[in-house]
Amino acid sequence: MGKNPNNPNNRTPKPGNSGDQQDARRQRLHEARRREQRADTLRRRIVIGVSTAVVVALAGGVAIAVNSAGSSKSSSGSAAASGPLVTPANTTGDGTVITYGKADAAHTLTVYEDFRCPICRAFEATDGQAAQTLADNGTYKIDYHIAAFLDDNNGGTGSIDALAAAGAALNQSVDDFKKFHDVLYANQPDEQTDGFGNVNTLLDLAGKVPGLKTDAFTAAVKNGTYLPWAKKVAEQFNTSGVQGTPTLKLDGKTLTVLGNSGPISPDQYTALVKSQIGG
Repeated sequence: MGKNPNNPNNRTPKPGNSGDQQDARRQRLHEARRREQRADTLRRRIVIGVSTAVVVALAGGVAIAVNSAGSSKSSSGSAAASGPLVTPANTTGDGTVITYGKADAAHTLTVYEDFRCPICRAFEATDGQAAQTLADNGTYKIDYHIAAFLDDNNGGTGSIDALAAAGAALNQSVDDFKKFHDVLYANQPDEQTDGFGNVNTLLDLAGKVPGLKTDAFTAAVKNGTYLPWAKKVAEQFNTSGVQGTPTLKLDGKTLTVLGNSGPISPDQYTALVKSQIGG
């Protein structure tokens, strides 16, 4: 049977348009598409739930920040992160935990957050005060475990720099840490902008906490005194098995505080806590 001259597969390759060249071109296009798909997946990843499992939510508008960098990778911040380890006063555990509330509280709420995480901000804006009230009245104490994987996911140093500045606040008092923590979330820049990577932004926000912006605090933030500690805290998160933020656990049991339309209401949050502890 003769060859169909109109079939491009039966045409004799012209110089400069060989099968090998076409294969190479197809390979380049394939790789470009794969890179674009990976970038798009990172931008659009939508997940729901507050647990160590990541669940894709296609219908809802709720998301948690996902640690796609993996447990072996952590942000390093600026060059100061490789300096001597200085642990702030008022840490607990192995020096990577920040505990807010009464030390003898019968229950413990463990909170995993990243200062660049927009859904952490949504949770804090909706339920942060309710969560604090239960700590203040002794229902539980809060153990904060702060991550910095969004620096790896999105680029920049905002997560680790904000964490280091929070360490400078913690060195003054747990109350200063908590107030600064709240201010950071209330004034969180878009996660893609790396706004917390600017030291002047962090110092300006510190000025919103009465009494926080002392000479010692300012020097610690400018010099990156607590960056090595922040790196240690971030690495501890990466080995925790928690895959995304925000994640909340009450006495080790996950609290599902996100619904399809966003964080649950403060009344729902309080009721959820009381039902879990039997109060």
